[in-house]
Amino acid sequence: MPKLKTSKTVAKRFKKTASGKLKRGRSYHRHILTSKSRKRKRHLKRDALVHDGDARRIAALLPYS
Repeated sequence: MPKLKTSKTVAKRFKKTASGKLKRGRSYHRHILTSKSRKRKRHLKRDALVHDGDARRIAALLPYS
């Protein structure tokens, strides 16, 4: 069986947690921040977990992590 290649774009965007779930950053926290409330910006800083429906597809692109 040949080695599998890790998708580098996915590797930069997702990390595995200790329990094996996938962690992702949130969108809408890059620019035009003046129009967003302080609470909204504060919550966008936090990482979130990938939904179960998407996790299998993403995990397939991260074979060795």
